[in-house]
Amino acid sequence: MHADLFQPLEGLLEREDPIAGFDFLIDRLLSAAEYGLVFEARLMEQRFRLGLPLVQTNSLDSDDYQQAVLEAAREAGRLFLASGNIERAWPYFRAISEPAPVADAIAGISPDAASDALIAIAFQEGVHPLKGLEFILARHGICRAITSFGMLAVAKDREPCIALLARNLHAEIVSRIGRAIEDREGAPAATSSLVELMNGRDWLFGEWDCYVDTSHLASVVPYGIDVAGRAVLEVFHELCEYGRHLSPQFQPRGAPPFEDLFGAYGHYIQALLGNDVERHVEYFRQQVAGCDPETAGDAAARILVRLLVALHRPAEALPVLLESVVENSPYGAEVPSALQLCYQANDFTRMKALARERGDVLSYFAADILKRAADRG
Repeated sequence: MHADLFQPLEGLLEREDPIAGFDFLIDRLLSAAEYGLVFEARLMEQRFRLGLPLVQTNSLDSDDYQQAVLEAAREAGRLFLASGNIERAWPYFRAISEPAPVADAIAGISPDAASDALIAIAFQEGVHPLKGLEFILARHGICRAITSFGMLAVAKDREPCIALLARNLHAEIVSRIGRAIEDREGAPAATSSLVELMNGRDWLFGEWDCYVDTSHLASVVPYGIDVAGRAVLEVFHELCEYGRHLSPQFQPRGAPPFEDLFGAYGHYIQALLGNDVERHVEYFRQQVAGCDPETAGDAAARILVRLLVALHRPAEALPVLLESVVENSPYGAEVPSALQLCYQANDFTRMKALARERGDVLSYFAADILKRAADRG
Protein backbone atom coordinates (compact mmCIF):
# COMPACT_ATOMS: atom_id res chain seq x y z
CA MET A 1 0.00 0.00 0.00
CA HIS A 2 2.91 2.35 0.77
CA ALA A 3 5.59 0.66 -1.37
CA ASP A 4 6.80 4.01 -2.71
CA LEU A 5 7.78 5.10 0.78
CA PHE A 6 10.29 2.40 1.62
CA GLN A 7 13.21 3.43 -0.60
CA PRO A 8 13.37 7.14 0.38
CA LEU A 9 12.79 6.18 3.99
CA GLU A 10 15.69 3.69 3.80
CA GLY A 11 17.98 6.51 2.68
CA LEU A 12 17.01 8.65 5.68
CA LEU A 13 17.58 5.73 8.03
CA GLU A 14 21.04 5.08 6.57
CA ARG A 15 21.92 8.67 7.47
CA GLU A 16 20.79 7.80 11.01
CA ASP A 17 18.32 10.65 11.08
CA PRO A 18 15.13 9.16 12.58
CA ILE A 19 13.53 12.59 13.16
CA ALA A 20 13.88 13.41 9.46
CA GLY A 21 12.35 10.00 8.78
CA PHE A 22 9.36 10.81 10.97
CA ASP A 23 8.96 14.19 9.25
CA PHE A 24 9.08 12.50 5.84
CA LEU A 25 6.55 9.84 6.82
CA ILE A 26 4.10 12.25 8.41
CA ASP A 27 4.27 14.62 5.44
CA ARG A 28 3.56 11.79 2.99
CA LEU A 29 0.78 10.37 5.16
CA LEU A 30 -0.86 13.79 5.41
CA SER A 31 -0.71 14.16 1.63
CA ALA A 32 -2.36 10.74 1.24
CA ALA A 33 -5.08 11.62 3.82
CA GLU A 34 -3.96 8.65 5.96
CA TYR A 35 -4.93 10.48 9.15
CA GLY A 36 -5.13 7.39 11.34
CA LEU A 37 -1.52 6.57 10.47
CA VAL A 38 -0.54 10.22 11.07
CA PHE A 39 -1.84 9.77 14.62
CA GLU A 40 0.21 6.59 15.10
CA ALA A 41 3.33 8.20 13.59
CA ARG A 42 3.05 11.23 15.88
CA LEU A 43 2.91 8.99 18.92
CA MET A 44 5.80 6.80 17.76
CA GLU A 45 7.90 9.96 17.22
CA GLN A 46 7.07 11.15 20.73
CA ARG A 47 8.00 7.76 22.21
CA PHE A 48 11.34 7.99 20.36
CA ARG A 49 11.98 11.51 21.66
CA LEU A 50 11.16 10.47 25.25
CA GLY A 51 13.21 7.28 25.12
CA LEU A 52 10.11 5.13 25.49
CA PRO A 53 9.53 1.81 23.67
CA LEU A 54 8.90 2.42 19.96
CA VAL A 55 6.48 -0.50 19.91
CA GLN A 56 3.96 0.14 22.67
CA THR A 57 2.79 -2.99 24.46
CA ASN A 58 1.73 -1.48 27.79
CA SER A 59 0.11 1.73 28.98
CA LEU A 60 2.60 4.60 29.25
CA ASP A 61 2.07 6.99 32.17
CA SER A 62 4.54 9.71 31.21
CA ASP A 63 2.84 13.13 31.45
CA ASP A 64 4.69 14.33 28.35
CA TYR A 65 3.55 11.29 26.40
CA GLN A 66 -0.06 11.65 27.54
CA GLN A 67 0.01 15.27 26.38
CA ALA A 68 1.32 14.06 23.01
CA VAL A 69 -1.56 11.56 22.81
CA LEU A 70 -4.01 14.39 23.47
CA GLU A 71 -2.53 16.63 20.79
CA ALA A 72 -2.20 13.84 18.22
CA ALA A 73 -5.79 12.70 18.77
CA ARG A 74 -7.02 16.27 18.43
CA GLU A 75 -5.05 16.68 15.20
CA ALA A 76 -6.34 13.42 13.70
CA GLY A 77 -9.90 14.25 14.66
CA ARG A 78 -9.70 17.70 13.10
CA LEU A 79 -8.18 16.30 9.92
CA PHE A 80 -10.98 13.78 9.55
CA LEU A 81 -13.58 16.49 10.21
CA ALA A 82 -11.97 18.74 7.61
CA SER A 83 -12.27 15.92 5.09
CA GLY A 84 -15.96 15.47 5.95
CA ASN A 85 -15.51 12.14 7.73
CA ILE A 86 -17.32 12.60 11.04
CA GLU A 87 -17.51 8.85 11.73
CA ARG A 88 -13.70 8.50 11.61
CA ALA A 89 -13.16 11.71 13.59
CA TRP A 90 -15.40 10.74 16.51
CA PRO A 91 -13.23 7.98 18.09
CA TYR A 92 -10.34 10.44 18.46
CA PHE A 93 -12.45 13.17 20.08
CA ARG A 94 -14.27 10.60 22.22
CA ALA A 95 -10.92 9.29 23.50
CA ILE A 96 -9.96 12.75 24.76
CA SER A 97 -13.49 13.69 25.96
CA GLU A 98 -13.90 16.58 23.52
CA PRO A 99 -17.25 16.07 21.76
CA ALA A 100 -17.85 19.73 20.87
CA PRO A 101 -16.08 19.75 17.45
CA VAL A 102 -18.05 16.67 16.39
CA ALA A 103 -21.30 18.19 17.67
CA ASP A 104 -20.59 21.33 15.64
CA ALA A 105 -19.95 19.24 12.52
CA ILE A 106 -23.14 17.20 13.03
CA ALA A 107 -25.15 20.41 13.38
CA GLY A 108 -24.38 21.22 9.76
CA ILE A 109 -25.54 17.88 8.33
CA SER A 110 -28.93 17.72 6.61
CA PRO A 111 -31.18 14.82 7.66
CA ASP A 112 -31.17 13.27 4.18
CA ALA A 113 -27.36 12.97 4.35
CA ALA A 114 -27.24 11.25 7.74
CA SER A 115 -26.07 7.63 7.89
CA ASP A 116 -27.03 5.16 10.61
CA ALA A 117 -23.47 5.48 11.94
CA LEU A 118 -23.93 9.24 12.24
CA ILE A 119 -27.27 8.74 13.99
CA ALA A 120 -25.57 6.47 16.53
CA ILE A 121 -22.92 9.12 17.25
CA ALA A 122 -25.39 12.00 17.45
CA PHE A 123 -28.16 10.30 19.40
CA GLN A 124 -27.10 7.06 21.07
CA GLU A 125 -23.72 8.45 22.12
CA GLY A 126 -25.26 11.77 23.10
CA VAL A 127 -23.05 14.06 21.02
CA HIS A 128 -25.99 16.01 19.56
CA PRO A 129 -29.27 14.32 20.62
CA LEU A 130 -31.56 16.89 19.02
CA LYS A 131 -29.91 16.57 15.62
CA GLY A 132 -29.80 12.79 16.02
CA LEU A 133 -33.53 12.72 16.70
CA GLU A 134 -34.09 14.86 13.60
CA PHE A 135 -32.12 12.29 11.61
CA ILE A 136 -34.21 9.44 13.01
CA LEU A 137 -37.45 11.24 12.19
CA ALA A 138 -36.33 11.91 8.63
CA ARG A 139 -34.95 8.42 7.94
CA HIS A 140 -37.19 6.16 10.01
CA GLY A 141 -40.32 8.10 10.97
CA ILE A 142 -42.11 9.17 14.14
CA CYS A 143 -42.54 5.65 15.53
CA ARG A 144 -38.79 4.94 15.59
CA ALA A 145 -38.09 8.43 16.93
CA ILE A 146 -40.49 8.02 19.87
CA THR A 147 -39.12 4.56 20.64
CA SER A 148 -35.51 5.73 20.47
CA PHE A 149 -36.16 8.69 22.76
CA GLY A 150 -38.00 6.50 25.26
CA MET A 151 -35.18 3.94 25.38
CA LEU A 152 -32.48 6.45 26.35
CA ALA A 153 -32.33 8.67 29.40
CA VAL A 154 -31.76 11.75 27.25
CA ALA A 155 -30.55 14.67 29.38
CA LYS A 156 -28.74 16.93 26.93
CA ASP A 157 -31.22 18.69 24.62
CA ARG A 158 -34.07 16.96 26.46
CA GLU A 159 -36.68 19.71 26.17
CA PRO A 160 -35.87 20.51 22.51
CA CYS A 161 -36.11 16.78 21.74
CA ILE A 162 -39.50 16.59 23.44
CA ALA A 163 -40.63 19.66 21.53
CA LEU A 164 -39.53 18.07 18.25
CA LEU A 165 -41.56 14.93 18.92
CA ALA A 166 -44.63 16.86 20.07
CA ARG A 167 -44.59 19.26 17.13
CA ASN A 168 -44.17 16.46 14.59
CA LEU A 169 -47.04 14.50 16.12
CA HIS A 170 -49.18 17.63 16.27
CA ALA A 171 -48.43 18.46 12.63
CA GLU A 172 -49.40 14.93 11.57
CA ILE A 173 -52.75 15.16 13.35
CA VAL A 174 -53.45 18.65 11.97
CA SER A 175 -52.66 17.48 8.45
CA ARG A 176 -54.94 14.46 8.63
CA ILE A 177 -57.81 16.28 10.31
CA GLY A 178 -57.39 19.08 7.78
CA ARG A 179 -57.83 16.62 4.92
CA ALA A 180 -60.93 15.17 6.59
CA ILE A 181 -62.43 18.66 6.93
CA GLU A 182 -61.66 19.54 3.33
CA ASP A 183 -63.24 16.27 2.12
CA ARG A 184 -66.41 16.98 4.11
CA GLU A 185 -66.73 20.75 3.81
CA GLY A 186 -65.21 21.23 0.37
CA ALA A 187 -62.61 23.77 1.46
CA PRO A 188 -59.44 23.62 3.57
CA ALA A 189 -59.61 24.95 7.11
CA ALA A 190 -57.77 28.26 7.52
CA THR A 191 -55.96 27.40 10.77
CA SER A 192 -53.20 25.17 12.12
CA SER A 193 -54.67 25.20 15.62
CA LEU A 194 -55.84 21.72 16.51
CA VAL A 195 -58.34 23.10 19.04
CA GLU A 196 -59.84 25.41 16.42
CA LEU A 197 -60.02 22.58 13.89
CA MET A 198 -61.95 20.41 16.36
CA ASN A 199 -64.24 23.19 17.61
CA GLY A 200 -67.82 22.60 16.44
CA ARG A 201 -66.89 19.49 14.47
CA ASP A 202 -67.93 16.60 16.69
CA TRP A 203 -68.42 14.56 13.52
CA LEU A 204 -64.60 14.23 13.36
CA PHE A 205 -64.67 11.77 16.26
CA GLY A 206 -66.81 8.76 15.64
CA GLU A 207 -66.27 5.40 17.27
CA TRP A 208 -63.46 4.44 14.86
CA ASP A 209 -62.02 7.85 14.00
CA CYS A 210 -58.38 8.25 14.99
CA TYR A 211 -55.94 10.44 13.07
CA VAL A 212 -52.67 9.16 14.50
CA ASP A 213 -51.49 5.96 16.14
CA THR A 214 -52.82 6.22 19.71
CA SER A 215 -49.71 4.56 21.10
CA HIS A 216 -47.65 7.43 19.69
CA LEU A 217 -49.92 9.97 21.37
CA ALA A 218 -49.91 8.09 24.67
CA SER A 219 -46.10 7.90 24.59
CA VAL A 220 -45.49 11.58 23.86
CA VAL A 221 -48.12 13.31 26.03
CA PRO A 222 -46.47 12.32 29.38
CA TYR A 223 -43.32 14.20 28.38
CA GLY A 224 -45.31 17.42 28.69
CA ILE A 225 -44.56 17.65 32.40
CA ASP A 226 -40.86 18.01 31.57
CA VAL A 227 -41.47 21.14 29.49
CA ALA A 228 -41.20 24.78 30.58
CA GLY A 229 -41.47 26.76 27.34
CA ARG A 230 -44.93 28.19 26.81
CA ALA A 231 -45.07 27.58 23.06
CA VAL A 232 -44.35 23.88 23.53
CA LEU A 233 -46.80 23.63 26.44
CA GLU A 234 -49.49 24.99 24.09
CA VAL A 235 -48.71 22.15 21.69
CA PHE A 236 -49.12 19.64 24.54
CA HIS A 237 -52.39 21.29 25.55
CA GLU A 238 -53.72 20.72 22.04
CA LEU A 239 -52.52 17.11 22.02
CA CYS A 240 -54.33 16.48 25.31
CA GLU A 241 -57.51 18.11 23.99
CA TYR A 242 -57.33 15.95 20.88
CA GLY A 243 -56.88 12.85 23.03
CA ARG A 244 -59.92 13.76 25.14
CA HIS A 245 -62.07 13.91 21.99
CA LEU A 246 -61.25 10.35 20.96
CA SER A 247 -63.71 7.55 21.58
CA PRO A 248 -63.10 5.51 24.77
CA GLN A 249 -61.45 2.66 22.91
CA PHE A 250 -58.66 5.05 21.88
CA GLN A 251 -58.09 6.42 25.39
CA PRO A 252 -55.70 4.11 27.27
CA ARG A 253 -55.50 4.31 31.04
CA GLY A 254 -52.32 5.61 32.58
CA ALA A 255 -50.67 5.02 35.94
CA PRO A 256 -51.81 7.05 38.99
CA PRO A 257 -52.48 9.94 39.09
CA PHE A 258 -52.84 9.81 35.31
CA GLU A 259 -55.42 7.04 34.95
CA ASP A 260 -57.47 9.46 32.84
CA LEU A 261 -54.44 9.83 30.62
CA PHE A 262 -55.28 12.79 28.41
CA GLY A 263 -57.53 14.51 30.93
CA ALA A 264 -55.02 14.35 33.79
CA TYR A 265 -52.06 15.48 31.73
CA GLY A 266 -54.31 18.23 30.40
CA HIS A 267 -54.82 19.46 33.98
CA TYR A 268 -51.07 19.47 34.59
CA ILE A 269 -50.29 21.33 31.36
CA GLN A 270 -53.01 23.91 31.98
CA ALA A 271 -51.62 24.61 35.44
CA LEU A 272 -48.15 25.14 33.96
CA LEU A 273 -49.69 27.51 31.41
CA GLY A 274 -51.23 29.52 34.26
CA ASN A 275 -54.83 28.89 33.18
CA ASP A 276 -57.22 28.58 36.15
CA VAL A 277 -54.29 27.24 38.16
CA GLU A 278 -56.10 26.50 41.42
CA ARG A 279 -58.69 24.30 39.73
CA HIS A 280 -56.01 22.22 38.06
CA VAL A 281 -53.87 21.97 41.21
CA GLU A 282 -56.98 20.89 43.12
CA TYR A 283 -57.42 18.02 40.66
CA PHE A 284 -54.11 16.57 41.83
CA ARG A 285 -54.85 17.29 45.49
CA GLN A 286 -57.98 15.17 45.05
CA GLN A 287 -55.89 12.46 43.42
CA VAL A 288 -53.61 12.36 46.46
CA ALA A 289 -56.57 12.31 48.85
CA GLY A 290 -58.34 9.55 46.95
CA CYS A 291 -55.44 7.18 46.22
CA ASP A 292 -54.67 4.05 48.19
CA PRO A 293 -50.98 4.11 49.18
CA GLU A 294 -51.03 0.31 49.46
CA THR A 295 -51.70 -0.04 45.75
CA ALA A 296 -50.61 3.27 44.21
CA GLY A 297 -47.72 4.14 46.53
CA ASP A 298 -46.77 7.80 46.64
CA ALA A 299 -47.03 8.45 42.88
CA ALA A 300 -49.86 10.98 43.13
CA ALA A 301 -48.15 12.89 45.92
CA ARG A 302 -44.89 13.04 43.99
CA ILE A 303 -46.66 14.52 40.98
CA LEU A 304 -48.39 17.13 43.15
CA VAL A 305 -45.06 18.08 44.75
CA ARG A 306 -43.46 18.32 41.36
CA LEU A 307 -46.28 20.52 40.05
CA LEU A 308 -46.16 22.86 43.04
CA VAL A 309 -42.41 23.22 42.69
CA ALA A 310 -42.81 24.00 38.97
CA LEU A 311 -45.33 26.67 39.98
CA HIS A 312 -42.77 28.13 42.43
CA ARG A 313 -44.82 27.15 45.48
CA PRO A 314 -42.32 25.14 47.57
CA ALA A 315 -43.97 26.08 50.88
CA GLU A 316 -47.13 24.27 49.74
CA ALA A 317 -45.16 21.33 48.40
CA LEU A 318 -43.38 20.74 51.72
CA PRO A 319 -46.33 19.36 53.78
CA VAL A 320 -47.38 17.15 50.86
CA LEU A 321 -43.88 15.72 50.71
CA LEU A 322 -43.61 15.19 54.46
CA GLU A 323 -47.04 13.58 54.77
CA SER A 324 -47.30 11.51 51.61
CA VAL A 325 -43.93 10.93 49.93
CA VAL A 326 -41.33 8.32 50.78
CA GLU A 327 -38.12 10.32 50.60
CA ASN A 328 -34.98 8.83 49.04
CA SER A 329 -37.02 6.20 47.22
CA PRO A 330 -35.39 5.05 43.96
CA TYR A 331 -38.81 4.83 42.35
CA GLY A 332 -41.27 7.37 41.01
CA ALA A 333 -41.05 10.93 39.78
CA GLU A 334 -38.00 12.79 41.03
CA VAL A 335 -38.79 15.43 43.67
CA PRO A 336 -36.68 17.68 45.92
CA SER A 337 -35.96 16.61 49.48
CA ALA A 338 -37.76 18.21 52.41
CA LEU A 339 -34.62 20.16 53.29
CA GLN A 340 -34.32 21.44 49.73
CA LEU A 341 -37.96 22.56 49.81
CA CYS A 342 -37.34 24.38 53.07
CA TYR A 343 -34.42 26.15 51.45
CA GLN A 344 -36.45 27.07 48.35
CA ALA A 345 -39.24 28.40 50.59
CA ASN A 346 -36.77 30.36 52.76
CA ASP A 347 -38.18 28.49 55.75
CA PHE A 348 -34.91 28.15 57.62
CA THR A 349 -36.60 27.59 60.99
CA ARG A 350 -38.31 24.47 59.62
CA MET A 351 -35.13 23.46 57.83
CA LYS A 352 -33.17 23.69 61.08
CA ALA A 353 -35.75 21.65 62.99
CA LEU A 354 -35.92 18.94 60.33
CA ALA A 355 -32.14 18.71 60.13
CA ARG A 356 -31.92 18.26 63.91
CA GLU A 357 -34.64 15.56 63.84
CA ARG A 358 -32.74 13.70 61.16
CA GLY A 359 -29.31 14.02 62.72
CA ASP A 360 -28.07 16.01 59.73
CA VAL A 361 -25.49 18.27 61.36
CA LEU A 362 -24.30 19.90 58.12
CA SER A 363 -27.81 20.92 57.05
CA TYR A 364 -28.48 22.11 60.61
CA PHE A 365 -25.35 24.25 60.44
CA ALA A 366 -26.31 25.64 57.01
CA ALA A 367 -29.87 26.37 58.15
CA ASP A 368 -28.62 28.24 61.20
CA ILE A 369 -26.30 30.41 59.08
CA LEU A 370 -29.12 31.13 56.62
CA LYS A 371 -31.61 31.92 59.36
CA ARG A 372 -29.25 34.34 61.07
CA ALA A 373 -28.56 36.07 57.76
CA ALA A 374 -32.31 36.32 57.04
CA ASP A 375 -33.01 37.69 60.53
CA ARG A 376 -30.40 40.39 60.01
CA GLY A 377 -32.23 41.38 56.84
